[in-house]
Amino acid sequence: MKELEKEGDRGRGRAGGQREDNDQSWIPRVIKRRVCTTFVPDSSSDGGTCQCGGRQASHDSVPAEQPSGASVPSQWESREHTSELPTDAFGELEFAGARCRHCPFLRLSCDTNPELIYKLMMNHWGLPLPNLVVSIVGCKGQEKMKPWLKDVLRNGLVKAARSTGAWILAGGLRTGVSRCVGEAVRELGAVVPALSMKKVIAVGVTPWGMVHNRRQLVNVQGGVPARYHIQNTSQDSYCLDKNYQAFLLVDDGSVGRWGGETDFRASLEDYISHQRTGIRGSGNIEIPVLCMLISGDIKVLQRLDASLKKNIPWLVLAGSGPAADFISELLENLASISSAEDTEAPPGLSSEIRDVVRSKLQKHFPAQAQVEQLVDRVLSIYHNRDLITVFNGQQDGSDDFDTILLRALVRASKRVSSDASEHIEELKLAVVWNRVDIARAELFTGAIQWEYADLEDCMTDALINDKPQFVRLFCENGLNILDYLTYGRLETLYRALPDSSLAYTLLQKRLMERLSAGSKPSVNEDGTQLKNIHTQPGSAMKLSLYEVSHLLSDLLDDVCKPFYIKALGLKPNNSTKKTHKHVTKMLSGECNYQKKKCPSPWESLFIWAVLQNRQEMAAYFWEMGGESVLSALGGCKILRELYKHESETEEKLAMKEQAKMFESMAHDVFSECHQNNESNASTLLIRKSKVWGEATCLQMATAADARLFFSHHGVQSLLSQIWWGEMEGKTPVWKLLLTFFVPPLIYANVITFRAHEEDNKSVEGKDCDVDGNECPGDDVNNYLLAEITEENPEEILREKAKGSSSRSRKPFVASQWRKFWFAPVTAFLGNVVMYFVFLCLFAYVLLVDFKRPPPDGPSTLEFVLYFWVFTLVCEEIRQTFFVGTTFAQMFRNYIQDMWNKCDLTAIALFILGLCCRMFPASFEFGRAVMALDFLVFTLRLIHIFAVHKQLGPKIIIVGRMMKDVFFFLFFLAVWLAAYGVANQALLYSYDPRPLWIFRRVFYRPYLQIFGQIPIHEMDADKLGDIHCTNNVTEIEAGEEPCVNTNANWLVIILLVIYLLFTNIVLINLLIAMFSFHLQPHLLQSTREQ
Repeated sequence: MKELEKEGDRGRGRAGGQREDNDQSWIPRVIKRRVCTTFVPDSSSDGGTCQCGGRQASHDSVPAEQPSGASVPSQWESREHTSELPTDAFGELEFAGARCRHCPFLRLSCDTNPELIYKLMMNHWGLPLPNLVVSIVGCKGQEKMKPWLKDVLRNGLVKAARSTGAWILAGGLRTGVSRCVGEAVRELGAVVPALSMKKVIAVGVTPWGMVHNRRQLVNVQGGVPARYHIQNTSQDSYCLDKNYQAFLLVDDGSVGRWGGETDFRASLEDYISHQRTGIRGSGNIEIPVLCMLISGDIKVLQRLDASLKKNIPWLVLAGSGPAADFISELLENLASISSAEDTEAPPGLSSEIRDVVRSKLQKHFPAQAQVEQLVDRVLSIYHNRDLITVFNGQQDGSDDFDTILLRALVRASKRVSSDASEHIEELKLAVVWNRVDIARAELFTGAIQWEYADLEDCMTDALINDKPQFVRLFCENGLNILDYLTYGRLETLYRALPDSSLAYTLLQKRLMERLSAGSKPSVNEDGTQLKNIHTQPGSAMKLSLYEVSHLLSDLLDDVCKPFYIKALGLKPNNSTKKTHKHVTKMLSGECNYQKKKCPSPWESLFIWAVLQNRQEMAAYFWEMGGESVLSALGGCKILRELYKHESETEEKLAMKEQAKMFESMAHDVFSECHQNNESNASTLLIRKSKVWGEATCLQMATAADARLFFSHHGVQSLLSQIWWGEMEGKTPVWKLLLTFFVPPLIYANVITFRAHEEDNKSVEGKDCDVDGNECPGDDVNNYLLAEITEENPEEILREKAKGSSSRSRKPFVASQWRKFWFAPVTAFLGNVVMYFVFLCLFAYVLLVDFKRPPPDGPSTLEFVLYFWVFTLVCEEIRQTFFVGTTFAQMFRNYIQDMWNKCDLTAIALFILGLCCRMFPASFEFGRAVMALDFLVFTLRLIHIFAVHKQLGPKIIIVGRMMKDVFFFLFFLAVWLAAYGVANQALLYSYDPRPLWIFRRVFYRPYLQIFGQIPIHEMDADKLGDIHCTNNVTEIEAGEEPCVNTNANWLVIILLVIYLLFTNIVLINLLIAMFSFHLQPHLLQSTREQ
């Protein structure tokens, strides 16, 4: 067992459901097979066959465990006459002609621990965790299948298995019921392959000795798939069915005998029945196991009796065969007799009951001896009759077969937990099977008064296993989400994330960071050494809300304050190392915060669902929670950040579509709000939300790049209002420029300011929460001003509450001055104007006033330029420390912007040029660097004019189309190099000068594209009188080589073809590529405007 766990931990990565088949050499050390070592002659044969079914040649003459001379036993027993050896058949099975579909298989001893096999199937074979296990018992060999029985298996059992996510344990051979089950699974896979391959798992539990061509499965290493051929067989062995997903080939040492797998299958069923459902066994109920009896012989009674004593329910298909018919008739007949008897008298003491049992045994099994022993066993079965459900397929049909299964399991659950309500057990099973229709029709009709405690565990199961319909049903029928969601339960939900999810991987990464940060032992003040973090209690090693808060902070950047900080008792300004120690110490003790109720449960569950990209669940939580616009934008932001980390294509596409859906939802909700009340809608955009860490809708939309949301005219109107401040939005630019250079025109009514409508309204009695919970629509302008000037909104509102009399006392000169100069458009205009002045100054210094190094220079204007660049450096430093909390986060957020990289490049070049120009040796180099730096500073104008309504979209489009230029340059470079080398080789037979080779191979063909063709050097008829030589020595000395005129006709032809291809084909290709991408971008920019 430890060997298997070690191998499982070694091979289990993020994709917990993937098969680990690269190294299976450990399997023979753990899993064994059985080999008959004692020859016990079979009296019915010629004496050359053992009772195990094997020939004498495959046996030792003397038993392995028996002393020499001892008598040979007369009855063969698997436990006594076989020995265990390492298994030699395992790995993957490939059916010939089955479209290369592989399935795992394993030969194992009948005494193998079922826990070992179950973990092998889950951790290494990657089978999904079952919500139900149906074990088909009874029918063996080539028994004729009745039509109604085939219908029950196909339309009843397999469809029920699909809806519940079940395992079907059957024989796995191409005969009888096993073959019918395999065909039903195959037919279901043809109709709904996605569901069938993921949820319906048919596992063949087969006797090794009954498998035809089993030698083809022997594979000592297990690395290469075993190729298996299906053939027509006799009754002594049967081929494996290719429609099963896995095979357990149980070996008891016998050959050609049924029943060797019975004990192991019963043990496996019992072990699985004690495991829990849900992700990593996090469910509240154990996996239901149901045995279905079809036909069967007298040996089935022992199997039935043993399973019933372990409280495993049985479903008997009446009319399917001897054993099933016997049990159904017996229960029907004894029910009437028992009702007439004393209820306290044990059934076994009634002679009448024994007579009925005896007669039924003789009827169905007339050839059986030891009838009295069978009677006692049947009475033991009857004593556990509450666990048996009889189904008559000929009368009931297969339409409600899944309901019959549910009823059978409910009866078993009620018997096991006698103090539990039958309705609760039925509800738990309905949740496990995801049958909300049964729950609505039978459990939530209003006749049952559900308590909160009754729904609590089922709610947790529904959340973890992604069953939004049940979540909605519970919330509609008595579950109070405010009482349900505590911080401890929220942690439980995050700990139950699937191993294969991206959120689980990211959270585990942050958990490892916290654990590794505290891995080094620290010392107390008294000098004693503290415990290592890995010696702390297990609670400190588990995922906590701190990792969730850390992940959300990374995904949402600096838009929101950290989540769950107050609940954890953390201080935002603490260092990361100190925070890690605090969290580890807190988790090692009693976590009192886990008992507290989450103040915003719907939003917390919404974030939990969005991190897993559970669309339906997230949509329901979004509907139920407040902050509809902000929550939708927050979900959009989270998904677009997760999109960058996801590697699987399907998940990336799903996240992209879900992010678009949330953006559209935010747009639609805000549109409805704007139609009802424009003032309140504007307030909605700029109010701070306590739930989302003091974030506003505008901030979240900016971070999420929600262009559809920004295209709404209500958002555009608010942005225009912010942009123009107190001025009218239609003020001409020439008036702004004129007033900017002639400030007294502010008081000459050149600029028109908006009238204060709130002067005529009373502000008494209005209260606005500083945190943004309440804000009247008339106070929008105040909040806008607070956002722009970075002042406290409370102070502005307090000033406004003093009344209009206090405003009237404010001097007119100061008021008008403030309205103009504090408007963002004025600040931007001033920045643009001064930047043009800066560029003019830079150009003048470079062209006119760039003096020699000291003591001749620099000039006064150049010193002014230096100071100006210094102010730009200070502005970049301010921008760096304006975003983020830590220095690393600040710099990371700053450097992500492309134009910030451009600014850093310009400043770095300026500093380099400044240093070089101060020394005579590097003066010219410094001048060249300064010239290049002016080019970079000038390109910065593109970013400035990107805000223009007409130029901005076109600048963005040009930036996006630059990717097409690289593809065009690739084609151009290939053709240019091909023509340049050929042209050089034809014109000059020998020219070793590298610089001239480069000029003639690349530079000259490039200029020819634009019409600069040196015809006097290429056409033999127009060659000029130039000094040249063909002497190799003189050419190597630097003389000009003569033009080779032998193949001059070919040079002219290549020139024509080259110009034709470049000027017509390539250039038009570039125009077509630009046009193809230009039109959609123009339409998008027009729509956003």
